[in-house]
Formats: sequence, structure tokens, C-alpha cells
Amino acid sequence: MDLDLRKLRYFVAVAEHGHFGRAAEALYIAQPVLSRQVRALEKELGVTLLIRTTRSVELTPAGEQLLDDARGVFATVDNAVRRVLESDRGVERLVVGFAPGLHVGEAVRAFSAMYPDVEVGLVPVKWWEKAAPLRDGRVDVAYLRQPFDDDALRVVPVGSEEKVACVPATHPLARRRRITMADLDGESILDAHSRRTSSVEEKFELIAAGHGIALVPASVATSYSRPDLVHLVVTDLAPVDTCIAVVRGRRERRVRDFVTVATQTLGADRRRLSAVD
Repeated sequence: MDLDLRKLRYFVAVAEHGHFGRAAEALYIAQPVLSRQVRALEKELGVTLLIRTTRSVELTPAGEQLLDDARGVFATVDNAVRRVLESDRGVERLVVGFAPGLHVGEAVRAFSAMYPDVEVGLVPVKWWEKAAPLRDGRVDVAYLRQPFDDDALRVVPVGSEEKVACVPATHPLARRRRITMADLDGESILDAHSRRTSSVEEKFELIAAGHGIALVPASVATSYSRPDLVHLVVTDLAPVDTCIAVVRGRRERRVRDFVTVATQTLGADRRRLSAVD
């Protein structure tokens, strides 16, 4: 089936705005035209993508799946165009992705000393995306946490970090420094299965408001520290492995050299942090 990319973009706009009127304004088209295009897309696919109400729209499970896939499609196209234009202008660029709480500054400085003429772009990788920005071309190399689907990727281990429980400062466990998973029995744990959040900030705001707790890597807890939350080491949780990842087969010298430099630099940084801890 050949999908009309224009209709797909219209659907994505409606899904992201949650409202036909606001999406139509953003697209500079009439709302009835937008509505007809999205209905035509649903008819072509034979599924309902949106549940419409007088005030807003909600995604069906099929709509959520299409939204995730469509974002990847458009990201791939947009980044292919970007690389073509950069090549035409003679621009050398390396785009580095990094997961929440992981810092690539030292590796970028070391790389830039070797390649002062290469422009380095930095892209935060949302916690649920994991390796997706590598696959759709948004980034050339990424500093990530495992696990993720590493098919067709080259993954170089960097280190590991412990997981901590993030709880409100008023929580009965808040005065403890270390706990076990048994101490969390009966707690509402915010994760992708219970409640999908759009950012670490949103998740921590929900925790502070008393809507549950979360298990997060220690570097996330440190990077997003706030006075109304407490982070407790969970002694019986396995550590989280960190790595540098790149699409297998990428042979550009700047990509290969960044992987080498980042592995050495970030690995040493992790060892220093462990020694301090």
C-alpha cells in the first residue's frame, strides 16, 4: 500500500496538537480540509486512528502506532535532505545523541581538538526512543543505556551505573539511604507500562505530586536533582550498562574516531565517578 505522505503529515499534526483546529492553524489550511484528509487516510488503512470529541482528539492504539512510525519516516526523510544540503555546501558535521543524565561534553571537546573543522551537533534522546535516532538518521553516534534492540548496530561498552528509587521527600522511606525492591512492594511505579511520560521533568513532577515513584539511573537522579525528591540506592537491582552506539557499516573517519575518543574519554570519566563514590 502506498501512503500519501501529505495525509500522513496531516495526521501527525492532529495527533501532536490533540485538536483539529490548532493543527489546521499550524498547517495553514482550513479545518474541514484537514478533517477530510485524515478521514481519507483512515479509510485507506481501514482502521480508526483518532477518537474525536467536541473538545479534542485522542489516539487509538492503531493511531499511537502510526504516530510513532510516521515520526521515524519523516525524521529519516528530513535528515537525508539535511545531509544532502550539507554535502552540497561542503559542510562536515557530526551529530551526537545522548540519553537523559548522560553527558558527552568531555568527549566532544576531545573530538573537536582532533577535528576543529567538523561542526558537532548535540541531540537529546528521549528515554523511550533509545536507538531510534540512530536508525532514522537523526544522529550519527549516540551515548546510550542498555538494553535496546542492537540489531545492525555496533555497540561499544563504556561503563555502568546503579539504579535508584526516586520518591517524594515526604515518603516514609525518604530517610533511608539504601533499600531493596521488597521495600517497594505495593508502591505505584511509574514506567512505560503504567504511565508514559514525555520527559524526565514530567515524570519527576508526577512523583513530587504523589502519583507514584520511579526507578531511574543514578546519573538521571543527579542531573535532575530537586529538593522535594529523594533518591535511594536499590541494592538488589542490576546496574545499567552504558555504551557508545553507531549504525554498523558507518565508515566515515570522523564517526569512527568519535567512537574511539568517546569510548576512552567517557569510560575514564565513569571510572573516576566510581572511585569518588
